[in-house]
Amino acid sequence: MSSGFYLSELQSSFVMLACAFGVTLVLPNFLDARVSWHRAVLFSIAALLSIRYIWWRGTETLAPVGLTFDCIFSWSFFALEAAAVASSLSAFAILSRTSSRSEEVDLFKNWWESVPPPSVAIMIATYNEDQSVLERTITGAKVTNHPNCQVLVLDDGRRDWLQDFCATQSVRYVRRPDNKGSKAGNINHALRLLENDIDSPDFIAVLDADFVPHKDFIPRALALFHDNDVGLVQTPQHFFNPDPIQHNLGLSRSYPDEQRFFFDHLQPSRDAWGIAFCCGTSSVIRFRAVQAIGGFPTDSITEDFMLTLALQEVGYRTVYLNEPLTEGLAPEGLKEYVTQRARWCLGLMQIARGRLGPLQSNGLRLRDRWSVLDSVLFWLTSFSFRLSAMTFPLLYWFFNITVVDASVADVVSYFGVYFLWVLFSLNFVSSGLIIPIVNDVSQLLGAIPITRAAVVGLIKPKGHPFSVTAKGGDRTKVIVQWRLMRPFLVLAFLNVAGLALGLFFDRFAYNDAGDGKVVILFWTIYNLIILSVTIAVCIELPRVERHFADKPERTTITVNGDLHRIWLTDLTQETARVRGYSLNTAQKLTIKIRDVGEVEATVFEITSDGAVIGLSPEPQQYQMLLQRLYAGGNVPSVTATRLSAILQDAAKRVVKT
Repeated sequence: MSSGFYLSELQSSFVMLACAFGVTLVLPNFLDARVSWHRAVLFSIAALLSIRYIWWRGTETLAPVGLTFDCIFSWSFFALEAAAVASSLSAFAILSRTSSRSEEVDLFKNWWESVPPPSVAIMIATYNEDQSVLERTITGAKVTNHPNCQVLVLDDGRRDWLQDFCATQSVRYVRRPDNKGSKAGNINHALRLLENDIDSPDFIAVLDADFVPHKDFIPRALALFHDNDVGLVQTPQHFFNPDPIQHNLGLSRSYPDEQRFFFDHLQPSRDAWGIAFCCGTSSVIRFRAVQAIGGFPTDSITEDFMLTLALQEVGYRTVYLNEPLTEGLAPEGLKEYVTQRARWCLGLMQIARGRLGPLQSNGLRLRDRWSVLDSVLFWLTSFSFRLSAMTFPLLYWFFNITVVDASVADVVSYFGVYFLWVLFSLNFVSSGLIIPIVNDVSQLLGAIPITRAAVVGLIKPKGHPFSVTAKGGDRTKVIVQWRLMRPFLVLAFLNVAGLALGLFFDRFAYNDAGDGKVVILFWTIYNLIILSVTIAVCIELPRVERHFADKPERTTITVNGDLHRIWLTDLTQETARVRGYSLNTAQKLTIKIRDVGEVEATVFEITSDGAVIGLSPEPQQYQMLLQRLYAGGNVPSVTATRLSAILQDAAKRVVKT
């Protein structure tokens, strides 16, 4: 092949990529992500490009069939990649639709007007959370705008202090003699108590101990029960603290929490197909529906997804209301973050192998079976493929085994165009939530335990304990998660060593590999970038949980009997910042806080334009402050991104390091 022809082929591939990029720049002016047929066109093209890419991989880039290491590793990597692409195709089909039920809620709000308001039992399931975590959830549940609610605190930790605290809060305390069935068993115990009450509730709401409901959570969710076949309404989870990836990379103000794409975009798409599912907390359930299935299922440690399937089997739908009506704590530590996701994976595999699995004889619809299969594919392929993408290039540097034998021109033409279009499509429908590298890091962090959970769950679905996600606790010190970091350090070392061997010794990474060597080179460099960021995430930075009021406000302070007008900002449970008046350290004052009243305070720190003050509210004022901060409806989650802001925050994190 002549040099001129080669350059022409390479140029044509870049022209193709440039054309695709140009289309992605123009298309947003003509498409609306809320219109399903627009989405269908986008993701149909994404599916065609995915099939084109994987066909090329299977026909042009694999080692010849034979008893060779090249064949074994080349075909095994292709099998993992093909499975991941199959998972993507299923996701594209789901994302081709979307729904919004806010207008339906407005239309059917108070559908029960001719009869007494339906009664609701708000259940707060708890095991080992601190009082500081529980009190805001209890406070939020008590101040709901719905007139006919009772609050139950389901204590699987059997703590006397919590029983006493519930008495002071006038809420119902429930404990049981054992922890059989974990969270589902805890809720079922409370359901039996409610069944024996003189007036059983019409609906139950389920909250994790750290999730605070907004005042309109109950009335907004109840509106969707105007249809008698609606058994469960799920709402999204928002978080008032950054998850470990956001926090440790310094991106909490510019990059969304890891679950935003799922709750804000994938669940509405699933709802449009009629396959939205329960996510545990922040849901409202028709009481007679859960009675019809004998309570919460205990066959899986992810009882929430299985609850949706069990309800559907007896004719009750799960619908999704995409409004920020609750907010809670994201896992604060990496170990908790990984443990939580491995538990979700394991529970899903238990469902797939159980009586409500997609291949079992049961009363599920075809689309419900697809829903389970889609989730199985995601957990089984996404993380295992991420691991293989990190390790297979090493075979080239150390053993001269080429798993992808392709020219640069073909990689640009097939993979580049496919990757660009998929990235554009996902970001178009999600306002830019899918960021390369950071998104890869979020998958790589838990890839080993999640892959292990997926395989073990399919082989041995029973006999696994429920792992509680710890919340709260002391997070004020730098913690290096060596156990999580170790495999990434090893991979980074091997990649650097492989590059060095290829650079200095021809016996490693032979020169006759042609373009394959260039492809592996760039692949390895990209992997090193991902591994470097992953290692950085494993260094947990100190954090103090703070929930800020969203907007500055004008108010007054009283100092030595004199009244002064100031700006109040950065209001939290314990502190606030005042601007516009000079104060002295340790000076005492009172400050007027909207919806709370006159609160005593002490100056902690002098700033250039005012001071940071520590608040000393009375008990009743403290409850009112919790209501304002957590139950008022201001959700701090990042729901859209700007690349410039992410790069700016990342640069600040590097400088601080």
